[in-house]
This record gives sequence, C-alpha cells and structure tokens, in this order.
Amino acid sequence: MTMISAEPQTPLTKREPVAELRGITKTYFKPDGSVMVEALRGMDITIRRGEYVAIMGASGSGKSTLLNVLGCLDRPTAGQYLLGGRDITDMSDEELSRFRGRTIGFIFQAFNLIPELSIEDNAEVPLFYQGVPKATRRERALKALDLVGLGDRVGHRPRELSGGQQQRAAIARALVSDPVVLLADEPTGNLDSKTGTAILELFDRLHGEGKTIIIITHDDSVATRGDRVIRLRDGQVESDIWVDKAERGAE
Repeated sequence: MTMISAEPQTPLTKREPVAELRGITKTYFKPDGSVMVEALRGMDITIRRGEYVAIMGASGSGKSTLLNVLGCLDRPTAGQYLLGGRDITDMSDEELSRFRGRTIGFIFQAFNLIPELSIEDNAEVPLFYQGVPKATRRERALKALDLVGLGDRVGHRPRELSGGQQQRAAIARALVSDPVVLLADEPTGNLDSKTGTAILELFDRLHGEGKTIIIITHDDSVATRGDRVIRLRDGQVESDIWVDKAERGAE
C-alpha cells in the first residue's frame, strides 16, 4: 500500500471543512490543581466533507481523548474546535448536547444497543431526544435499517441478531439523524474477520455516497481503506498521510 505525505489536489480536498481543530490542548489536573497529564498538546487537524479518515496511535497517544473532543463528549482545555462550521467552544452544555445529537453519529465497538428494545426502536433513539414526532422517527428508522441491510429484521431485539447484524443496527442508529460526521470507535473490534470485512464494506459504500467518516482503529488494514491516516504520539500528530487511491485500486 503506497502512502503519500502531501495532501493530494483532488475535488475532495477542495471541499469545505467539517471539523477543524486549531491549537487544541486537553490537560487533566489533579485535585490539588497540578497537572496530571497533557493528553493533547497543540493539535491542528482539518477534516473535509466526504473524507474517510483513520486515527491511530499506541495506548497513551491521545486518541481516546481526541475521540471525545471530536465527538463533543469532552471540551478542550484550550484552542478552538469548529464542527460543521460552528464554534463549539462557547456553547452551553445544553446547546452542545443538542448540537452533538444532530451533528455526530456515533458507532461503538460494543454496539451499545438497548437490549429491551427492537432494532427499529433502537434506531429511533437519537430522534426521540431531538423531539422528532413518532411517525417521522419510525419512517426514518426503517429507512436507515433498510440502508444497512436489516430491512428484513424489523421487530427483532439485539439478542436475536448476530454480532454483525447488531453492528449494522448501531450504524443505522448513527445514520438516522443524517449527521455531518460518522464517528466510529474500533467498530470491528468485537467481530470475527469475515463479519468485520462486511462492516468495512458497508463503510466503503457509505463513504462512496458522500458520508464523512472518522474511524479510531489500531488495525492498519482497517485504516488504509479510507483516504487518510493520522497517527498520534504523546498527544500530538506524529504523521498525517494519504492513501494513494490509484495504487490501492491496482492491488
């Protein structure tokens, strides 16, 4: 797999940014106010609409903290974060929660489905918290489930599905709000290789349809399916390289 360091000049790289980190730091403090750890140290990253970006790094590199900042689950200590053109820095907690629900679609390694609910009810959950009317919620949930290949499993609960089907249901839940960014944390980590490949093929299809995808992974074969691989080390960007699409297509 050929990788290139410089940003290629393509229609994709001319699109508007959807996530911009400018000088982002995240410091955790001890109860006495002294510094416990500097998890992110002056991070600058720009992700454009339609990109498929993998974030990698060893334990302690800052990737989990970066995931939380990108997903608006945690606020940076300093710096500026623009998401979908909005500066989230000064948003109230309530405003940020509403904005996060509309803008970020989360996909987790452990699926995080509610076992008592059917998959369509699970897919509806983000829309419920956004106050979307029930009929509209159901329509959009069914459409999302059909999109990920679960149209024939409506009415089933998570325990009645395979691991791959549960992850597809989780992806449907992430898609139901038509988010600006899909943020996936080790989405194939709990799956066997065949099922994991099927999920990655679904990501490929969503990317091909124009979705912006950010994936946290430790697996090089997962990372290089997209456009770009960002590696972290000690809270900073160690490398930011692009996958040579022409070379990949020839393999």
